[in-house]
Amino acid sequence: MSSDERPVVLVIDDEESILRIFETWLADEYAVRTATNGSDGLDKLDETVDVVLLDRRMPGMSGDDVLTAIAERDGACQVAVVTAVDPDFEIAEMPFDTYVTKPLDRPAVVEVVERLLARAEYDSLVQEHYALAEKLATLESEKTDAELATSERYQEAAERFADLDARLAEQSTSLDREDIVRSIPDAAAETEPSND
Repeated sequence: MSSDERPVVLVIDDEESILRIFETWLADEYAVRTATNGSDGLDKLDETVDVVLLDRRMPGMSGDDVLTAIAERDGACQVAVVTAVDPDFEIAEMPFDTYVTKPLDRPAVVEVVERLLARAEYDSLVQEHYALAEKLATLESEKTDAELATSERYQEAAERFADLDARLAEQSTSLDREDIVRSIPDAAAETEPSND
């Protein structure tokens, strides 16, 4: 996130009118950066960027090339391809989080950003939940019930785990099945179609 604690949205599109419109629609809630080409967009992409809205067809460096470059970085931003290009089977191999086709209105753009931010938060909570579950399971297999009951650290971890359970349950109601399955590493792997 940016220093002002608002989520950062980077919009990369070769049409300046689209950039201005998206910036106007999003500026009240988000810190918005814009770029008119892929190279400039990658220059503006850093660890503070939460969501990228990326046009697919741009002169010079295409959106597909930008996607590849983003995927090769260590950043954890969510990427929405926002394009007039209808999706075809090649998108199955592309490293984006959602694909939406133009034209879009303000509610649709805001919904895309909100959904990707919710998905990112859910992903983060799931990872923390799994890590904490492993720690608790290790302690529970090695320590007696009496030792667990008197350990302040264990009790705090157990309370944090219960809090994470509640937050995950609450947040899952705002996400659809696809969002949730993507956040569970083993389940996501099992639902991927094979190339056989």
